[in-house]
Amino acid sequence: MLDESLLDTPEALSQADRRGLLRGAAEAGARVRTAARLATEAGLGELKPDGRPRAVLIAGPGAAATSAADLLGALAGAGSPVTRLAPAGVAPAAGALRWELPGWAGSVDLLLIATPDGTEPGLSLLAEQAYRRGCTVVAVAPARTPLAEALVAAHGLFVPMATAPYEEDTPLAASAPGVLWALLTPLLALLDRVGLLAAPADALEKVADRLDRVAERCGPAIATYGNPAKTLAAELADALPVIWTEGTSAGPAGRRFAIALAELSGRPAVVAELPEALATHNALLAGPLAASADPDDFFRDRVEEPPALHACVVLLRDRPSGGLSAAPGARELALSHDTPISELEPEAGDELETLAELIAITDFAAVYLALASGA
Repeated sequence: MLDESLLDTPEALSQADRRGLLRGAAEAGARVRTAARLATEAGLGELKPDGRPRAVLIAGPGAAATSAADLLGALAGAGSPVTRLAPAGVAPAAGALRWELPGWAGSVDLLLIATPDGTEPGLSLLAEQAYRRGCTVVAVAPARTPLAEALVAAHGLFVPMATAPYEEDTPLAASAPGVLWALLTPLLALLDRVGLLAAPADALEKVADRLDRVAERCGPAIATYGNPAKTLAAELADALPVIWTEGTSAGPAGRRFAIALAELSGRPAVVAELPEALATHNALLAGPLAASADPDDFFRDRVEEPPALHACVVLLRDRPSGGLSAAPGARELALSHDTPISELEPEAGDELETLAELIAITDFAAVYLALASGA
């Protein structure tokens, strides 16, 4: 059950936030600036690439690497395919994971390693394997870790991850807001350098500014009625989030939201892109999860019996190409099944800015949902 009163009590939110999630969300803009500075100090700006890589491979554990690969792939487009190397192993522990390069990987490919840990032996072995194959290797991880030493041996480029002092003694959740931007920012700057996407220094500064503005709108001191992240968290209480996305940037943001909901708040969610979502989830909304399927029983014990689980559609929109939009059809489908629908659309800006805004608001919402439900 969601304690909605906690959402409007900043002191209680702070006490419940033992993992520093709210602080990480609020500091996202500062994390981008620090990560960009560390990338510059590591020599990223001095690189002289010979041209675009044939393919970009991304390796790393869990949600952080998954989201980074998804976001970079969407931003890079068809210039060079961006592929995540999924690990194998018997457990998600750092020592049990192993990564392998595909057989075709070679000197014209780029390997990116992104991890908030840096102690994984499998990533150090992967860097060594890439060196033997002639792949260029760049890693972002905490400083003074075994991976940093492995990159020196592999003649790769190591960029220290931007971490906060309060994170040093606490294991970092891969979906934590600060972790994503600490890993993603240097990779954005690198792919800008090799010509795969546009993320120059001024664009990253705009991203940081946009994240700061979202933090002002969604911070714990802002009441629920004027706070889009708290409002979304309250709407998703006792609901199954059905996340629909429209636009190139919105797709990765929606998938990132589902990952954050699962890892931070223990909530399942389903994701699909418009317009296909209207067919994919039509039966889902017409079934037992629709609000009209099981109207609230007047005689239900509100204390002992939890409410029935119903779907709640969350529509994340970027401006679709060509002006064509399936949003009216999405609203009609949801409302025809008595399913509530919430919409988030970023303010005008370039692709990186709008993507950052969608991620930031949904990150705050996932954190509020986790804190208010005691996750």
